Order: sequence, then C-alpha cells, then structure tokens
Amino acid sequence: MYLPTMEAANCSLKVNRLLLDPQFESYKLTLDPLPCYNVELDTAVAEVFLREDQYTLDHMRAFGMYNYLHCNPWVPDSVFYVDQLERVMSLTVTLDTAMGKPTEVFRFPRDLNACDNRLCSSMHFTSAQWVVLSDGAGTLYLIRNGNHSGSTYGKWELIFNTELGEPFIVIHSISSVLCERHVIDVLLLSVEKDESDVKGSGFHVSLEWVSIVQMQSKEDCGYEISKRRKLFGKSVPDYAAIEPSGKGMMIISSKPFRLISKEGDQPKSPGDERMDEDDKREPLYSWQQTGDDVTVTFQLPEGITKEDLKIKFLPRDIEISFKDQDSFLKGQLHSLIDCESSLWIMKDKQSVEVTLIKQDTGCMWADFIIGDKQGKYIANPEQCAAISERLMHLTSEDMNTDPDKEKPPCNAQELEECDFFLDDSTSLCRFDGESLKATHVVNLGSNPFLFSFVATPELMPCFSLRHDVDALLWQPVFEQEESLWEHIATFNALGKKEEE
Repeated sequence: MYLPTMEAANCSLKVNRLLLDPQFESYKLTLDPLPCYNVELDTAVAEVFLREDQYTLDHMRAFGMYNYLHCNPWVPDSVFYVDQLERVMSLTVTLDTAMGKPTEVFRFPRDLNACDNRLCSSMHFTSAQWVVLSDGAGTLYLIRNGNHSGSTYGKWELIFNTELGEPFIVIHSISSVLCERHVIDVLLLSVEKDESDVKGSGFHVSLEWVSIVQMQSKEDCGYEISKRRKLFGKSVPDYAAIEPSGKGMMIISSKPFRLISKEGDQPKSPGDERMDEDDKREPLYSWQQTGDDVTVTFQLPEGITKEDLKIKFLPRDIEISFKDQDSFLKGQLHSLIDCESSLWIMKDKQSVEVTLIKQDTGCMWADFIIGDKQGKYIANPEQCAAISERLMHLTSEDMNTDPDKEKPPCNAQELEECDFFLDDSTSLCRFDGESLKATHVVNLGSNPFLFSFVATPELMPCFSLRHDVDALLWQPVFEQEESLWEHIATFNALGKKEEE
C-alpha cells in the first residue's frame, strides 16, 4: 500500500515542560451532587442500528457508537437531535437551572424511514450562522441559522442540498471567503465496499472533502459544488479536521490514507507502482532488535571499501552514505538512541553491521526508520517463542473460571480505553489542501489517541494523547509552519493504572 508519509517531513510534538506537574500525587474525591435534569420528549430520538452487512470494526467505530446529541460550540448552552418524525429539534441547557422544551428548527423534506441503506443523521456547526447537515441517506444540506445570530431559536433556512451517492456522516466543516465568494468546505466519512480487497474485510474507509461555493452571478445567490476530493484508507480515523484557512487537513489514524483522484476511481499512484517494484526487489537492509538495541545489516556495493563508508549517529536520526554519492540510507529513527555507545563493524569485507543502543530500554520499535519500507524485519525466534508461551493460556480450549488460578484468562473489561493499542504505526498527518499529499507526519506509536473536543470554535478541534501516565492536550496551529501543534494543557494521571 502506498504510504504518503514517505515523502512528508517527519516531525515531533514539542512538550511544554511548564505544563507538566511531576509533583502531582492524586485527585481528591468530592461528594457534591451533580445537577441532573430530565425533559419529556413528544417524539423519541431517531435511532439507526447497524445492519447485517455492516459487520466490520470500521462500521462499528464509525456508526455503531455515534452520539445522537449535537452541541453547538458557538452557543454552548444549545443541544440538537433528530427525532423519529425526521425533525431537527433544539433545546437549551442551563446548568444549575433546568432544560428547555425542545423546539423544531428543521424538517427533512423526505421520509427517511423508507430508506433501507441509511446511517445516523449528523451535523456540524460551521459557524454561528451556518450548519452542514446529513440525512444519513446520501443527501448533504447547507443550512443558514434562522436569525443569523447563532441562537438556538428560530427556523433554519435551507440554502443548498445535493445527492452525493453513498450514505455518509459529517465529520467537520469550515467557512471562508475566497476571491470574494463564500466557501463552505465539508469533510465526510463513509465505509464503502471494496471489491479489490479479497484478503481483508472487503471494505475501505473514504474521507471526502467537498467544497461548496457561492455562485458568481449577482442575480443568483445560490451555491454549487466546486470540487470533490477523496482520501482512501483502511481504518476509521480517530481525528480528522480541515484547517480554518482551507489550505490543509489533519488526520490521526492507525492506517495511512492516500488520494483517490476521481470519484469511484482508484488508480495506482506513482507511489503504488514504486512500492510494487520494491516488493519485487531484494530488501536494501535487514534489521532485528532486542529490548536493549537494534541491529541493522546491509551489503556494500561493488567497489566500496571501509574507507568510503560514512555513518552519522544522531539521537533521533541516522545517515549512511558512501564516498562521492548521495545518502544510502537516511531518516528519523523510531526512538532515541545513545550515540556514544552505538557502533558499526565490517563483516567479511562485503557487509556492514550497525548496532544502535536504545535510550528507552525495553521499548520495541515498530520501524527502524519511520516511513521507510526498504528493509526487512527479522523477528527474534527466542522472543517469538517466549511470547507464544506467555499467551498460550489465552488460546486454550478450556476456560479458566478460577480467578485465583495461575495465569487467569484475560478480562478485557478490566482494561481502559487508553490501554488499547490498535496499531504501533498510528500517525498524525497533515495533508496539503490542493494536492492532498502528506506534508508533515508524526509517529504516535507510544502516544495513543484519547479524545478530541472543541476548545475555541474558530480553531480546529483539540486532541488529547497519552504521554506516560498523563494526557496532553494539543491545539493544531496551522499558521505556524515550524510547529503545527501546540501543547496547551495537561490532565495529570488521566491514564494512570491502578497499582497492584
């Protein structure tokens, strides 16, 4: 599979040490009651359940755990939902007071209950005046708030709607002005059938970027779609958002995304062809690891001697080059190394063995060089045997019902969400808005995603990552080319496990 990150700049997240509290001990329990209020609904909330043909993990993550309540960040005390009569209902929530009575602000123009292929209705509040709405059946609606003030009261005005094909949910949207024309950019998510995927789940995840622009004619105040672009991936992203300027987008996912040039078209990109050629060639190097070090072995080209070889060790990078030639191997390492202790030796005058000493002892690397697929990883047989032996009780045909017995079966209910690692290759990528090629990438293998939320409506949503036992909150700052993500807050010991 084509990895767009191979041509992107490898970056890292810079932690603000002033926001860390090494002296933090624990939280204090409060017995103060939380305010809780109920409101009677004349019509129940519209629920949509997964069908039998929506059986994959991606379907469950995208639609099975969808939140039916939608908050308007521009008016914090407002909540919206869709009921069984196909109405968008609005209510106000005043803390320490009460909940207001739901009022109708919009009604879908068609009967959605008659649609067999349907998902949950979804919406995103682009600005205080604009709302993007999906009926869950393949239609996108552009709505103007009733009184243009961002209030929850007043009817919504339908400005534009269009059929886009397969059902989708709205992930994010922005409002901007380009060449004196109003532009709404919308990010849509769908899980589509993939006939070419015969070895996997048979589905792929689609992120479609749709640009809706105001018509140029002064007589016509309507809107039209000016551009549709798709990114293809094999996992539902944890985070996806468009930059307020519309010049890029950011994605956190466990599997890479690549561009689909035209709707329904999935041609091989130059990167795919290059990867196919690489699969046919012998690997450029091989590597293996222990808890203490990483060993890399490669063959010397003909005519190259020991004197022609130059290897440069940096704490997070490595560069291997030959005399009067471009770099043979160069890039960012998976984790930090001890430069002083790392070394290399010549073997049989034909091959070179490089040993890198890990600073973080015990940490297993997912890659030697982040994003590089020219090498071959050789697993240590002793480690594989030891892991297999430790996990043998999990695959036993006999259930271990005795909790006091040695090696009790794993109980997934005892794990917290932050303890699950879906993939060591999870990355944070920034894509260019025109080419949709990755420009920046951060490997998040040891810093799993926790949650996201909107701190400031005018900016992109923040996202939280686990760093050791703390949860660090990051704010994308798209206008800062040298640092696209700013550490703005820390939740101490949010992911701390209970001590035995």
